[in-house]
Amino acid sequence: MVKKDLQERTLKFSIRIVNLCKFLRENGGTGYDISKQLIRSGTSIGANVEEAQNAESKPDLFIK
Repeated sequence: MVKKDLQERTLKFSIRIVNLCKFLRENGGTGYDISKQLIRSGTSIGANVEEAQNAESKPDLFIK
């Protein structure tokens, strides 16, 4: 139950980040530059959560 909830929340967060970046890019200026990094870091959380939940052992979480 918690796993599904976390996946759902990270997906919703990523969608909000994408929409924010879209807004920043449309308005130009420094927002465009900020949006490039924000889209990478804001959407990677879902991948990080997936990786952590699918780790087979504790070292899998920290060593890649």
